[in-house]
Amino acid sequence: MSLFLIVASIPPPPSNSLVLGPLTFNYYGLMIALGVFVAVEIGRRRWTARGGSADDITSIATVGVPAGLIGARLYHVITDWKDYIDAPLDIVKVWNGGLGIPGGLLIGVGAGVWQAKRRGITGPRLWDVIDAVIPGIPVAQAIGRIGNWFNQEIFGGPSDLPWALEVDEQYRPREYADVATFHPTFLYEGLLNLALAASLIVMDRRKILLRGEILPVWIAGYGVLRFVIEAMRIDDAYLVWGVRVNHWISGLAVIVGVVWFLYMRRNPPAVDAAPNGVAEVAET
Repeated sequence: MSLFLIVASIPPPPSNSLVLGPLTFNYYGLMIALGVFVAVEIGRRRWTARGGSADDITSIATVGVPAGLIGARLYHVITDWKDYIDAPLDIVKVWNGGLGIPGGLLIGVGAGVWQAKRRGITGPRLWDVIDAVIPGIPVAQAIGRIGNWFNQEIFGGPSDLPWALEVDEQYRPREYADVATFHPTFLYEGLLNLALAASLIVMDRRKILLRGEILPVWIAGYGVLRFVIEAMRIDDAYLVWGVRVNHWISGLAVIVGVVWFLYMRRNPPAVDAAPNGVAEVAET
């Protein structure tokens, strides 16, 4: 490999944890926490712009985020159950990695909607709060993916591109023990998630999407990008009929998202929002 490619490659992390005196913080967990903070702040700003209270988003997050983390962990454990047969206590070691995003999104969003209804946000305004919150989720995913770099996981096949990822030998699959650099698929997924978030916000601001349509577009968009990334990954995965289970889930997400979007386009939940983005309320 040329000197240019070695210098230009992404180096492995010096450590996977931050030590402050007697305290040790895993970088993977810190990235997850940072992603959640940014997503909540995005949701708060977008919701207040629609005439809502920032406290609504904070309350929704206190329920949706823990539920999402539990759902993500359960999804990972279920789809990679063989890794925990001999070490069941490892199920709780979230800091070592292992969060299945599809499970987290499904349960987290569902719990968030439930909490919104508890706060009296129903009808058209429920769709408004969903529209406000959704774009922050792929941003959180992008930030969380940085944690995969610290754990040296979620990388693709061998690569000699300038942005190839250097992986320490102990983290390489056996069949690639002599390969030093790989595709940084976690980085690809992160960048695609940022592009998806930006696209959702632009389409929302330009009124390309009607009320409630951000959710199915996000589901379909994430399904497409995850399907592509999944094809590049070389880590072990649970297979169904010879196909990675996340490929099945991603394909299903695309179908559900597209069908849902077409249904909502023909059956909008309410009249279009007022020009300032706040739902119109009939005077009584």
